[in-house]
Amino acid sequence: MSINLTLFGEFLTFFILFCIPIFALISYKIGKRKSTSPGVLAFVGGCLALFPLFGLIYIAVLALRKDLRERGDYSH
Repeated sequence: MSINLTLFGEFLTFFILFCIPIFALISYKIGKRKSTSPGVLAFVGGCLALFPLFGLIYIAVLALRKDLRERGDYSH
């Protein structure tokens, strides 16, 4: 049985291209609570999805950050 490296490369490319919008969306959703610029965080998360391990580490670090304080009408 021979292993077709072209098929493996296509799978790897598809997997990485599939991860980019997912990691960007997750980074944006988390970034809305954690930062005042969620778009930048989504862009960085999408770029780091080219290396999925770095993207997962980035999302974990982002999730562990403290939330921004909510500014309500009655806050002092």
